[in-house]
Amino acid sequence: MRLYIERKPVKVNPDTKRVIARFFFNGEERALEVIKKVLQFSDEKVFSLISPILQEYSKRHRNITKILTRHCKKLKKQFAVLGVDFEDIEPYTKLLIGAYFTHEYSIESAAFFNPSIVDDPDQTDLVEGEKRVIISFRAVGEGHISSIVFRRALIDAKNNIQVLPVGNYVDEAEVVKNAIYVKKLFFKKAAYAQIDPSVLEEVESKLDDKFEYTSLSNIIKDSKTLHKENPTRLVEYDKVLWLSDTYHTISFSKDTDISDRVIFPISEFERKGIEDARFVKFIKEDGKVLYYATYTAFDGSLIIPKLVQTDDFYEFKVIPLYGDGAQNKNLALFPRKIKGKYVMMSRIDGWNNYLMFSDKVNVWENPILLKQPRYDWELVQIGNCGSPIETDKGWIVITHGVGPMRRYCIGVSLLDLEDPSKEIGHLKEPLIIPNNDEREGYVPNVVYSCGSIISNGELIIPYGLSDYSSSFATVNLELLLNKLLENKPD
Repeated sequence: MRLYIERKPVKVNPDTKRVIARFFFNGEERALEVIKKVLQFSDEKVFSLISPILQEYSKRHRNITKILTRHCKKLKKQFAVLGVDFEDIEPYTKLLIGAYFTHEYSIESAAFFNPSIVDDPDQTDLVEGEKRVIISFRAVGEGHISSIVFRRALIDAKNNIQVLPVGNYVDEAEVVKNAIYVKKLFFKKAAYAQIDPSVLEEVESKLDDKFEYTSLSNIIKDSKTLHKENPTRLVEYDKVLWLSDTYHTISFSKDTDISDRVIFPISEFERKGIEDARFVKFIKEDGKVLYYATYTAFDGSLIIPKLVQTDDFYEFKVIPLYGDGAQNKNLALFPRKIKGKYVMMSRIDGWNNYLMFSDKVNVWENPILLKQPRYDWELVQIGNCGSPIETDKGWIVITHGVGPMRRYCIGVSLLDLEDPSKEIGHLKEPLIIPNNDEREGYVPNVVYSCGSIISNGELIIPYGLSDYSSSFATVNLELLLNKLLENKPD
């Protein structure tokens, strides 16, 4: 029996016109000089400069005046150095100063790939067989900085896929720091962040068992004053504060389309990007639906796995994952508990697939080796391509395997429904191999997915094409399951 894979004639490409307006700071000395010079401008000159800027950029950004004002407020420290009261600055001058400290960033200018797909919370006004879905992507811009972006798509009764047009604007979320931290968990994660142990011990000793961000911030401020002659130690104090930024809630305006929302790195531990979000529709034991996603935060050297939770895709709660099993990349949560436990796939050693069980969704210990590379096309490493998918025959796990010439292929395994630590079937050959139309891109010879879905009797796999753009493939579900069960584990 040969499986037939249908590659859909749909490609989602990066769009250089998708820009956000970000705070731009080019050093303390230069900032002070720019501010001083702008404050010397006459009211007429200020208006003549800011007026065309507002006219031009209001067409590119929602509420550009709010953005420029916010960026101007970030300079209160510099205003204080110059002996200027922020409240005394004229409104148009604030906007102009904000413009000098703003730059546009094209979030998709380099690549747009590694999609995951879930049911849209809104399934109203559809005909039989149709499904509305939300697809997340890894978008890459200047400096290889990754962010999470979204598209909405419609799947019809024949599994034709229509990716809906994007909105006119792209918006970052407002960031709200969590009010309360649990000291034990916070400093356990800090130990993995390669922060000077003596700094951690000092700060931890001054905090209560539960503490607020402001308490931590004040302790860090006082400690930096005491050690201001030691620049190396000052950086370590900053790292503790940066780590606190990995706990946050972000919210988007209710008047934004899903395609308008971008989750962009906000903390120092994410400054080189947030990679490969694996979204899953999670069904709680009481039937309530939540959407979780694991992703990788990267600062250029350290990898910190994180968990995102949302129920509406407007507000997202972000927390780091803890434990010996919450290391490296490739964490993917099962869509429901099994025998009262959360279940997660991982790849803690960067090479093999592991499985973990936990009472808490953010704490993962005791990883169990699930599968090692077996075939020639996956000998370099294997991993998952998103959360497992439940069927009546078992859990379908889309995998990736890396073989000769660092070629990535997509494979499939089947795990036991009640005991997913048991593999009950697999494909000996890849399901998807990069063909001649897919092998050229940002990273050649790579096909990769972060989450698939079942619709109308088929498995739909969205996948990245050589880390540049994305497309979709489908395979008959019944035929796939029969093929998987033909190949029992050795």
